Amino acid sequence: MQESRQHNKPGSVAVTRSGFIEEFLNQLPRRKKQAIALLADCIALPVALWTAIALRLGEWTPEVSQFWPAFVVSALVCIPVFGGLGLYRHVVRHMGNHAMWAVVQGATITAIAIATVAYMVPLRGFPRSVPIIFWLLTLVYVSGSRYAIRSYFQWLQDRLHIRYSVIIYGAGSKGVELAKLLMQQGEYVPVAFVDDAKTLHKRMIHGLYVYAPRDMEKLLRDTDARQVLVAVDASAADDRRRILEFLEPMGVRVRLIPDFAELVSGQEMLTNIRDVEIEDLIGRHQVAPLPHLLAGSVKGRNVMVTGAGGSIGSELCRQIIRQQPGLIVLLDQSEFGLFQIQRELLALCSAESLEVPVVSVLGSVTNSTLMLRTLTSNKVQTLYHAAAYKHVDLVEHNVIQGLKNNTFGTLHAAEAAMDAGVTDFILISTDKAVRTSSVMGASKRLAEMTLQALQDVSENTRFSMVRFGNVLGSSGSVVPLFLDQISHGGPVTVTHPDVTRFFMTIPEAAQLVLQAASMAKGGDLFLLDMGEPVKILDMARQMIRLKGYTLRDRENPDGDIEIEISGLKAGEKLHEELLLGDSVTGTEHRKIMRAEEDYVDWGELRGALNTLEQACDAYDYDAIKTFIEGLVEGADLAAQLGGLRHEAQIVALNPAPRDTQR
Repeated sequence: MQESRQHNKPGSVAVTRSGFIEEFLNQLPRRKKQAIALLADCIALPVALWTAIALRLGEWTPEVSQFWPAFVVSALVCIPVFGGLGLYRHVVRHMGNHAMWAVVQGATITAIAIATVAYMVPLRGFPRSVPIIFWLLTLVYVSGSRYAIRSYFQWLQDRLHIRYSVIIYGAGSKGVELAKLLMQQGEYVPVAFVDDAKTLHKRMIHGLYVYAPRDMEKLLRDTDARQVLVAVDASAADDRRRILEFLEPMGVRVRLIPDFAELVSGQEMLTNIRDVEIEDLIGRHQVAPLPHLLAGSVKGRNVMVTGAGGSIGSELCRQIIRQQPGLIVLLDQSEFGLFQIQRELLALCSAESLEVPVVSVLGSVTNSTLMLRTLTSNKVQTLYHAAAYKHVDLVEHNVIQGLKNNTFGTLHAAEAAMDAGVTDFILISTDKAVRTSSVMGASKRLAEMTLQALQDVSENTRFSMVRFGNVLGSSGSVVPLFLDQISHGGPVTVTHPDVTRFFMTIPEAAQLVLQAASMAKGGDLFLLDMGEPVKILDMARQMIRLKGYTLRDRENPDGDIEIEISGLKAGEKLHEELLLGDSVTGTEHRKIMRAEEDYVDWGELRGALNTLEQACDAYDYDAIKTFIEGLVEGADLAAQLGGLRHEAQIVALNPAPRDTQR
């Protein structure tokens, strides 16, 4: 109430008094509100009967004393019927069709009862048409009074609270249901429908006019609506993406509402409206997982995930635990990340009645002793290695730490897995490992080569790698950066006008990784179908426009947010690719491919890795650069590593990034 008064102008007494009434009614106990409604009906029903007699006889003051049995029956029958039908349990301000149906049933039964009494007593001179008139008047008095109160509360809410005009795109059942709820509550007021179906155009649905999409720009000009709510299920991905692309140039904020499946399951409320996300624009078609592949490498097994607190690692944990492994071991060097995923998994087990022991280990994959003891003591059978430093620019300025964690951490983990008798070892890799120009990409390709070479000498452990591009929403993704920049008014920074990247959602990536692992034979390099590359500049423009802002550029100097070209950072490429050659075959899953790439045999690679480790220990950047470019096929490091001789100081001043992968 204090807030509502502050928004009103001085002397706005009506609004203040209205607010007082609302506050008084809100504080009344539920029982008292029901008693008031019951008392009002006890008065309304005899009045309805008296009015019916007066209308039938055409007299202002008809003589009704001889009809007293009918008046008694009107209340004694109708009130219990209303109570039995639950009319007094309905909240008046949110009253809907169910309450109206209860009034119709109660009025009908009571009218029949009055007619029966008039016939059986009998009531001489009682007009036979009165029960019918009474039935109509009861509907008006009982339901009308309630709808009047509901309208009053809606008017009061409009006066006391700021509500925003919105347009609903989609006049189907989902859009209509949304309109009903928004009219009753919430901060949005629907002013019109827009729908693609020509049969709905120029019709009124729930009091709102239905327009064609071609009328959208005029509709936005003629109303105060600055938001469009898209009421189309995500299952119609193509339709939703087409609508978003249609709305993007109009400078209106576009938002989505939850799917019916989420509403039925109780996971979402219809009024939980969300902003458009980049996943909606990319419109990837997810393929339903193959159950036997999803569970193949984890169900009933003791499973370990390194980098468990990271974006991909944590999602792997969520999906793995639902496949009911015998045990899940979480490893991460970030205490906070490890605590968060441990707490989430324990809550998930409790909510879904999963009896899966969760073991949390704080430490780094570079600690060989820790890795071996953890794998051995927990009898780990499947190991998902997601721990890695992934930020290209950061690793470019922390070369030694990047190589030790990404390359030698993988080596130590793999050797420990072999010694501990782990059955399956799966490395989460990156498209930046292909024809890399960055130390991060080179460190991941060396990790791949290490596993490929170790497979030749491994007797019991199957090594496999899953390579894919960027995932949406990860800590290193450009999407959260753009959202933060937009929320602060810009500018939005794009490295190059032509830069492109592959994108995939985190859940989809984790799901495909689990399925790929179940198809591993040993030494496999799996590639995930990333779809078409996305132009980052176009993505930035779409995100700005769909947030309801205009783009500031030469053509529109008065726009809201501008895009600034910042230039490629050291190690970054214009375009990423997933495969070095063209040797790729399909698998059982149509979004997972198997590739063949050359590698160095273990005898030669082991010596080379020893040389690289010595160069890292000596901080010999020139030797590191020469070594990587000579060993990693297609590598062309853009950074002059010799210019980073102060890395030890940089590492000391800047804490190392968390031990996680995408």
